[in-house]
Amino acid sequence: MYCPFCHHEQSRVIDSRVVDAGASIRRRRECPSCQGRFTTVEKAILLVVKRNGITEPFSREKLIRGVRRACQGREVGDDSLKKLAQQVEEKVRGKGSSQINANDIGLAILEPLRELDEVAYLRFASVYKSFENAADFESEIRLMRRRDRED
Repeated sequence: MYCPFCHHEQSRVIDSRVVDAGASIRRRRECPSCQGRFTTVEKAILLVVKRNGITEPFSREKLIRGVRRACQGREVGDDSLKKLAQQVEEKVRGKGSSQINANDIGLAILEPLRELDEVAYLRFASVYKSFENAADFESEIRLMRRRDRED
């Protein structure tokens, strides 16, 4: 990292902190040449490990597209989907790992989606949990009702 004062090619990290709910890393640096101190902020990359082992960068847009399909025909606005995506990203980043399983992202989507729209939740859950028949839907609806009574 170049020093912004004397343009020396190297600097050393004296302090490092995770900020923005794990979305960024703030580093306090010192130049060995001029002893100038400065701060850098780097975006923390979150990688998604898919079921087939392939990794790809986390994408809010991809998450929103997937949830939007479940919300098709429902009165769920773009702002609500963006808020849901932010909640999910904060939750998975809060685990403190640079890699997250796609399955964990699906789990993180379920509860906020249920609160947003129950029909969309059932649609998403039917794909995510691989429902095979009507009995799977009935079981999930019973589980939803039980949770609603507990809340």
